[in-house]
Amino acid sequence: MPADRLLGALLRGLQSYTEEQDTPRLLGTASSLLTTLNNPLNVTLLTSQLLSAPALWTEPEGLRTSVRCLSVFHSAAQALVKHEHALREKSADADFVDLQLERTLPKNDWTKAVISGADDHSPRWRHLLVLGGLLLGFGPRDDDNLSSSMRGTLESALVTAVNFSLEDTPEDDELGLNSITLVLNHCFPYLPNHERAGLNYDNLLPVLTRSVIHSMEGLQSGYFLGAVDQDVRQVSNDQFQWPDQSQSFQQIQSMLTSPLVSSLGPLSRLISHAIEQVEHSWLVMAAMEDLVLLSRTIHLQWRQIKLSEIDPSEERIYLDPQTLGKTLPQMWKLLRSMLFSIVVVLRGVVGRMLGDPALANDEVAPKLATQALHILRNLYFISTKTGTASFSQYTFAYLTAMDTLCTYLPRVEAFLQFIRPVDTSGVPQHPLDRNLDLFFLNTTEHFTLLLPPTSAEELLVATASRYLSAGESSHLLSIFEAAHSGMLAVFSAPQNAEVTKRHLPFYIGALFGVFPEKVSARQFRLAFRTLLRLTSPPAVLAATEPMLSATLLELLHERAASASASPLPPKPAETKLDTDPSMELSEQAVLVLTVIDTLPQLTLDLLDEWLPLATDLVNAIDDEAMREHCKEHFWHTLVGGEMDPDRSGVCHDWWSTRGGREMLLYGREDEQQSPFTMSGGLPDEARDTKL
Repeated sequence: MPADRLLGALLRGLQSYTEEQDTPRLLGTASSLLTTLNNPLNVTLLTSQLLSAPALWTEPEGLRTSVRCLSVFHSAAQALVKHEHALREKSADADFVDLQLERTLPKNDWTKAVISGADDHSPRWRHLLVLGGLLLGFGPRDDDNLSSSMRGTLESALVTAVNFSLEDTPEDDELGLNSITLVLNHCFPYLPNHERAGLNYDNLLPVLTRSVIHSMEGLQSGYFLGAVDQDVRQVSNDQFQWPDQSQSFQQIQSMLTSPLVSSLGPLSRLISHAIEQVEHSWLVMAAMEDLVLLSRTIHLQWRQIKLSEIDPSEERIYLDPQTLGKTLPQMWKLLRSMLFSIVVVLRGVVGRMLGDPALANDEVAPKLATQALHILRNLYFISTKTGTASFSQYTFAYLTAMDTLCTYLPRVEAFLQFIRPVDTSGVPQHPLDRNLDLFFLNTTEHFTLLLPPTSAEELLVATASRYLSAGESSHLLSIFEAAHSGMLAVFSAPQNAEVTKRHLPFYIGALFGVFPEKVSARQFRLAFRTLLRLTSPPAVLAATEPMLSATLLELLHERAASASASPLPPKPAETKLDTDPSMELSEQAVLVLTVIDTLPQLTLDLLDEWLPLATDLVNAIDDEAMREHCKEHFWHTLVGGEMDPDRSGVCHDWWSTRGGREMLLYGREDEQQSPFTMSGGLPDEARDTKL
């Protein structure tokens, strides 16, 4: 069919609207026809009709209609580029045999004709679909598919259209606002810095946050989780199922494939950039309020789901294979994507706070820091599930918020009082409550140097003690270690000498009570080394309780003398600090290594006393591999730089002139010799040979 007749038929199809109309076919025809028309007026007419056609816009299918319209101009621009390459190479491309090469408009003329179709017959936000489609279709500047002047015109027109669209689009036009967000998100990497600077960020930021957080095409204000609980059903006495045919799972799938949610990564970076560029600082605070509301809603929605009552370590017991393998991973994929996006935005807020005097003042800065910590706390059940150790932006936002809050001690205490566990009588039954306790312990640990002793005891010690009393189990491993770390942090604060004196016996008893069954060798060694440092000069506690360090060493010595020599079973999530990761250590060997670890902390007289005692403990190990490992660690402790000059002098004197070398290296062999051998005499075997 000739292009003119095809254009007439297409225009008639676009002007009529029926529910049975094949819209994708109409748009495909329009994309092909755009590149074959050789009259610029027809190109302009078709463009104008696409932006105002009743067939497309009477009942649009949400943002997918905008994506289809954007794709029309994207595909047409790419077809024109391929056509130009075909002419340049003088070869016919099989995909474009229907393209009349000799009759196609020149690229610049065609581009101008398409842009002219973005006229007053359609809302301004639809013009972005044309300009954005062309910019994406012609590719980045490095591809050199457009002349510099035409590309500059296209980029400038896009920025101008965005600014006008932000002013003209009504607040209740969700499709229009979402389309602005969609187009700018895809085109932003193609814009040079001088064009980006021309965007009206004060108008743009609220549109971006509203589209991503609150719109039905975005995260729906976090309420998408609420429908999941209705579809979770019990399929046996102890197993639950979330079927993949349920409406709530289909909604999760639809969200994952929606144009905005599937682009949360670049969208969060665009929002973060807008936060850094807005002129009015109150817009940053408004965006932060949106994030707080979203995180709180997600947290509350998760608590109402039956799935939240199942500890991650027990999911294989209480969830059926379909839920474990299909539906639940998709939900966590969405939550993980949302978490990372929120953290990227938080990174922008915290960065703006550090450099903006209006946000760094004594009223706003602690509020923003507190809000950031509340957001991370609300989403901590996602963080602990997915892991954020390698996510540098999470670490930056978390630590910077705490550093900012540290400047305002009353705000610190108010924040910790707000997030403290309500009931400290025992370990909570609900996994989400234990997760909040874990966040509390990990966060409060950073504030122990600031907290007065009464607050530290009331807040951190009370919470940590109940987990230390309960002991470690498969679902309490991380929080059990956090409780140990929190107690040691309290003991390490100089102002907490009296608190340490009161709670140290309980802690030592708890530590010995759980090793080696319920605590790793790594943590046991670290804890005791810390305790010896806290009870040795110049620590405050050493002045009032000078015998504590000696008492702790005696406890270790007594325990090592009766400890098991069998290799300890490996523990999950244990990170060994041994030089040989494959080394299997017994309880006895770990206790001996712990004694060696403490040597650099001891006073000179105590060090002089315990060097031979530690050597005797090493020689008492029957297993040769374990014994040699302890010897190597002993030697590394002596010469590895951990000793100060005075302690090094004591060690050198013991090693060189008082038999320390012979005791450590050959002590066990000497014990096996006859006690009646005269100095200088031959051993029995050699004497028999001589005879």
